Amino acid sequence: MQQQMSRGIRKRSVQTIFGLPLVDIALGPDPEKNESRGYAHGFIAIGDIAKGWIALGGVATGGLAIGGIAMGVLAIGGLAVGLFALAGLAIAGVAVGGCAIGIIAIGGGALGYYALGGGAFGKHVISAMQRSQEAVDFFSKWLPFLPLK
Repeated sequence: MQQQMSRGIRKRSVQTIFGLPLVDIALGPDPEKNESRGYAHGFIAIGDIAKGWIALGGVATGGLAIGGIAMGVLAIGGLAVGLFALAGLAIAGVAVGGCAIGIIAIGGGALGYYALGGGAFGKHVISAMQRSQEAVDFFSKWLPFLPLK
């Protein structure tokens, strides 16, 4: 019995920015190009694998990356790596997530120079077990809405 691969979605705008299509959408397989996944590359990229200034996909890389695995300046996803990351597992300069690793880390489990969380480890920490005054001062300055003092 022969298995038939369905065709995914492919849309690419004619307009370009910095030599990239303004919008590139590539979802699902493309049997004509022998692709099992959609690879989108544009200013705004939406695809199974997306790369762009704004990227949304299963795997996304770009300035703003949102995806299952996201890498970018601002990365949001299940696993996010970047300058700023919000994720289940966030690794970044400023990391917020269930497990956060960064210079500034906020999460259930946080590892950083400044760390805030239930299980936080680092140089200056606010956790269930310890409370560094420098961490309290730092987080109170940048997150004044938190009742830390």
